[in-house]
Amino acid sequence: MSDHFLTVDAAPGRGVDVELEIKRSRFLTRIRRVTTEDEARAVIEERRSTQFDARHHCSAFVLGADARTARSSDDGEPAGTAGIPMLQVLQKNSLTDVVAVVTRYFGGIKLGAGGLVRAYSDAVAQAVEAVGVRTVQLCRLYRVDVDFASAGLMEDQLRGLVLPSGEALVVDGVEWSDKAHIKVAVSAGAEDELNTALATLSAGTLTAMPVGERWVG
Repeated sequence: MSDHFLTVDAAPGRGVDVELEIKRSRFLTRIRRVTTEDEARAVIEERRSTQFDARHHCSAFVLGADARTARSSDDGEPAGTAGIPMLQVLQKNSLTDVVAVVTRYFGGIKLGAGGLVRAYSDAVAQAVEAVGVRTVQLCRLYRVDVDFASAGLMEDQLRGLVLPSGEALVVDGVEWSDKAHIKVAVSAGAEDELNTALATLSAGTLTAMPVGERWVG
């Protein structure tokens, strides 16, 4: 499995809404970043309930760092004219952890199968362009133990730290017990840079202890 993947440029649960009109039919697209199938289906059902007077709520979603889970629905449109074209746009852009819902209000003019494919594809492509794309990186997590007196200053320094490679250090949280345990995240291979930076900031008194890994982005 790769150490990174692409998703929409939004926080989990967020995204954009865009509208496309073709021959008086309105295509309302909602695209959201999600992490589970339940979250994806909740976005779809929310559109179905709030836009209850629309004829179709077609959808597609891709999930997992390896994009292993992919689903689509034509929701009453002719088979293969909505869900699959929507899914193909997401896959063409190499996106995962994303759901797209296109709500259609029929305008009275039939578009035909080819017209529907183009319309649903264009609707999702427009939403992807509007929201943008970001890279999510598999990062190594480290814990830096700091005494209380130095914790605030050290946390501020770590939050603003850029490693020699150009990577910005991510502070993933602080736990307080006998000391301040500052958790930081860096990409694989940046461990030496992290320890060198810590030694410089603390005159050699601080080191980083590995505590796991997670996706960051």
